Amino acid sequence: MRQLTYLRARTTMEAIAAFTRAGADARYIAGGTTLYDLMKLGVERPMHLIDVSSLEHADRIDTGGDRLFFGASALMADVAENEIVRHDYPVLAESLSKAASQQLRNMATVGGNLLQRTRCPYFRNGAGGIYPCNKREPGSGCAAIGGIDRGQAVLGTSPTCTAVSAGDWPVALTALNATIELIGPSGARSVPIADFYLLPGSTPHREFAIQPGEIITGIAVPKTPAGARSTYHKIRDRDSYAFALASAAVALTLDKGRITTAHVALGGVGTRPWRARQTEAALQGQPPTREAALGAARAAFANARPGRLNAFKIELGARTIADAVVIAAERKA
Repeated sequence: MRQLTYLRARTTMEAIAAFTRAGADARYIAGGTTLYDLMKLGVERPMHLIDVSSLEHADRIDTGGDRLFFGASALMADVAENEIVRHDYPVLAESLSKAASQQLRNMATVGGNLLQRTRCPYFRNGAGGIYPCNKREPGSGCAAIGGIDRGQAVLGTSPTCTAVSAGDWPVALTALNATIELIGPSGARSVPIADFYLLPGSTPHREFAIQPGEIITGIAVPKTPAGARSTYHKIRDRDSYAFALASAAVALTLDKGRITTAHVALGGVGTRPWRARQTEAALQGQPPTREAALGAARAAFANARPGRLNAFKIELGARTIADAVVIAAERKA
């Protein structure tokens, strides 16, 4: 049995100092729904756990002013059930409510969910050298390339990694231009969510633009009229508690039956939450019909690189976007 230390930090500065002393073998923990899972699989093997779930005001939900703000320790369930979020930004509420079971949502935090790691089976089940994985052991290879790749990404892949980004909440945040707030040994900073998730390139083990010792303190989402006409549409092998084969976060504004603004992001098909800028541009001025949306949606996959078994995700992803556009457009602003 491997021994480890545990500290429940009372303040952010206490947590950062403890991490700095412990070094590379330390991990922050909040709800623990991801980290404990990876520890059981042998993917994560920390020696020091620093509990940041009880930091003062870290769980606040603020819907006033010109932005929504979610403290990193706010529970997924609490954010999903917030009345203003549900009414004015259903894309956010739905991305959380479709992400996991109620039991997990009662434990998991919105900050920790941002750092959820891939569900690639070669990453999760290959500890101990069973399968090579560049994300888990840099330079070891990628068993998914040429292997069973039905669940892998078709966008943003590289010759070293095709692992799909697993999250739902980050996809909705990507569509709405969220900003991630962090604090660490070098002070506080904000990172646009578009820059927070890294493409695998030649360094797939580097997944997030977060520095050693940094803690996510909150998530800021600018308010937008498009939030009211929004949805998170998720397609999966079974109707609950499953990860997306394809998903779409869509938020729209309409004028005289035409789309004037479109926010579109994809999940389940990319190596990071995928902003579909080509689709957003193609939707402008179009009626929110499934036919018009499907044509615009296919633009998101112009540079797709499917593997042996996952080419179906290209058409599935486009249809998921199209359905989401129709659902969002039917909602009252």
